[in-house]
Amino acid sequence: MTETLLIKRIEFAAAHRYHNEAWDAATNRRVFGACNNEPGHGHNYLLEVTVAGPVDRHTGMVVNLFDLKVVLLDVLEEFDHKHLNIDTPYFTNIIPTTENIATVLWGKLSERPEIGRLERIRLYEEDDLWTDVTVEAHARGRASLTRRYRFPASLPLSASVRTQGQTGHNYALEVTVEGEIHPETGMVTDIGAVDQAVQELIVRRFADRDLGQDPAFSSRPLTGETFARLIWSLLVKAIPAGRLQNVRLSESDDLMCDYSE
Repeated sequence: MTETLLIKRIEFAAAHRYHNEAWDAATNRRVFGACNNEPGHGHNYLLEVTVAGPVDRHTGMVVNLFDLKVVLLDVLEEFDHKHLNIDTPYFTNIIPTTENIATVLWGKLSERPEIGRLERIRLYEEDDLWTDVTVEAHARGRASLTRRYRFPASLPLSASVRTQGQTGHNYALEVTVEGEIHPETGMVTDIGAVDQAVQELIVRRFADRDLGQDPAFSSRPLTGETFARLIWSLLVKAIPAGRLQNVRLSESDDLMCDYSE
């Protein structure tokens, strides 16, 4: 039977602290940085829940949106305006990273069959940082983490005629890393190291530059597609842990290119 995906978003606020009780203070500080500061820090989280199922021929819906919202509010009541380390039982032995929070929420929502089949959870810690948990990933103790970066650059108006003037873009680059949620850190990768790699290999090279003058485009067309592929090739071996899953390069809100291998 044909199924349809339904996506619902809902917000909640919570505080957390990254801290591994088995480590000394110096190790916690080195691994987690400011996220280890006491008493913690807060976020306005955005939870995006995707459910799947057939469209009911009587209601025209996969699931009643009111019923879905009631379930989401019921589940999030334990987390909303709470300190996750202190006020909930779920993070006694695991660190409340974005990946682990999403995994816990997956477990809670998967126990509610009235919402349909849970297909994906996306949890935004902030506008430019989020994690995804899917059916397959959850079964393997894995997740993906995406960070969005922004940089401006100019390029020739014509990729084939490079003397006809310049145009510019404020590029948005989304880097997605997939992997096992590490039991000691609660993360799929070291996001600080990913940030450093993107800054050193991508932003410093291309930001505020004329892309047409970059040697990488001396023998290849300068398009969003080729630029995304170049970024992939520069980052793929620089990811400290996990696997580079996808690179999305947006030239504008209405035009983007995905590249993965």
